[in-house]
Amino acid sequence: MNVKAMGAVLAMAGAAMMPPMTMAQMDPNANAGAMQAPGSQTQAGDVYRAPGTTPSTNPRAGDNRPASMRDSLGAPGQNGQQILDKQFVRSAVEESLADVKLGTLAAEKGGPQVKELAQRMVDDHIQMTKDLGSVADTMGVMVPKKLSREQQAEYDKLNGLSGKDFDNEYVVYLAKSHWQEVHNFRMEASIAVDQDLQSEVIKALGVMREHLGLIGKTANEAGIALPRPQRPNATSASAAH
Repeated sequence: MNVKAMGAVLAMAGAAMMPPMTMAQMDPNANAGAMQAPGSQTQAGDVYRAPGTTPSTNPRAGDNRPASMRDSLGAPGQNGQQILDKQFVRSAVEESLADVKLGTLAAEKGGPQVKELAQRMVDDHIQMTKDLGSVADTMGVMVPKKLSREQQAEYDKLNGLSGKDFDNEYVVYLAKSHWQEVHNFRMEASIAVDQDLQSEVIKALGVMREHLGLIGKTANEAGIALPRPQRPNATSASAAH
């Protein structure tokens, strides 16, 4: 047997001893195709879903921002005023909550006229906070549960005062805050697109205008000099909006 014939015999013998190769070993792409059920092929960039599941229709799916931030920025599809309405109702609840907290303190520490005024603030703003909070719930807004840093600072300041100093500080602060709140509510009442919010804003606006009259009356009776109404704070108004 010559050399060429011997080489051919050895090659045939080696091939017979090798284990048969699977289709997957010969074609790496065959494995990938076998892993997918018929009709479930995905395109580049698709997210794998387990068989039997459907894509999420939740517009917030995958949105890892805090809930309060999502409320401030609004859900997809909302227009600018809808987003501003949400920001307003959150700010309005926060202001009303402060009127309750400060009023509760004044009802304990103030003089006779101031205590009477403070109790009216507490009663009215508890109801206002509840009503605005209900609207906030329907709008999907998470409202504050505690005072802002500035409101807490005012509370601490008042808590450190007594007698005439306390009465002066509380009534003047109340007058200034209500001037600003009336301005903010009047603006919101004219542009709100949420009808439930608009109704509550108009109702609350009437109550706060009554409060301004009571604040002036109390100041006169208690001998407290109120500052002249200042131009509404544009920054605060826009923050409320």
